[in-house]
Amino acid sequence: MSFGSSKKLEPYPEPPESVPPQPGQGFRLQFSEAMVKHNNVIPNGHFKKHWQNYVKTWFNQPARKTRRRNARQAKAVKVFPRPAGKLHPQVHGQTLKYNMKLREGRGFSLEELKAAGIPKKLAPTIGIAVDHRRRNRSLEGLQANVQRLKTFKAKLVIFPRRARKTKAGDSTPEELATATQVQGPVLPITREKPGVEFVKVTDEMKSFNAYAKLRLERTNKHHLGARLKRAAEAEKEEKK
Repeated sequence: MSFGSSKKLEPYPEPPESVPPQPGQGFRLQFSEAMVKHNNVIPNGHFKKHWQNYVKTWFNQPARKTRRRNARQAKAVKVFPRPAGKLHPQVHGQTLKYNMKLREGRGFSLEELKAAGIPKKLAPTIGIAVDHRRRNRSLEGLQANVQRLKTFKAKLVIFPRRARKTKAGDSTPEELATATQVQGPVLPITREKPGVEFVKVTDEMKSFNAYAKLRLERTNKHHLGARLKRAAEAEKEEKK
C-alpha cells in the first residue's frame, strides 16, 4: 500500500452467514448472552496457594472483653479503697494531625511534682504516675499539670498503715469515714469547647464588600516596593 495513491480503500466484503470468514476477509465478534452488564471490573484475582491458612480471625473479642472487665473488677476489690488506676498528666498528641487533642501522658515530670510540692519518691505510693524522662516544653502545660496535681492532692485521703497509730500526712478519722473508691479514670481529661459569640448584623457589615477589599489589599502589597522606592527618591530630591 502506498500512501501517495489516490485510490480509495474499500472495506472487506461482509461474508454470508453460512460461510465462515476466510483469512484476510476480516472478522466478526459474537457476544454471548451471559456477558456481565455495566462497566464492572473484570475479575482477575491472583491468589496464592493455601491463602486460607493466613486469614486472621477475631472471634475471641467478646470473650476477651468480658475477661478484661472481670479483671478490672477483681483489681478494684483487691486494692480497695485505692483507685484501680493512677493519676496521669494531660499532654498533647504528637504530629500535626493530633497535636490539638489532649490525652493522658505516661507520667508527671519531676519539675511538675516539685512545683506541686510532692516528693518524687512519695508520688508513686499515693497513686501518681511519674516519668523522669519527660520535659516541659511550655509554661501552659506545666501550669495545667501542676493544677491537676493540686486538685488531686486536695481530694486525696490517705489511710494510716496501722489503724491505731497515725503519722503526719494521714487523713483525719472524719475523712476516712466518708472516703469512697474512685470508679473509672482518675480525674478524667475534659476539653473545653469554645463558646459561640452572637453579634447583631449592622448596616456597615451588610455594605462591606469583602472581595473588593481583598483585591485592594493584594494590589497594595504588589505595589508596596515601588511606592516606597518612589517615596525615598522624592525625599532625596527634596533634600537636594
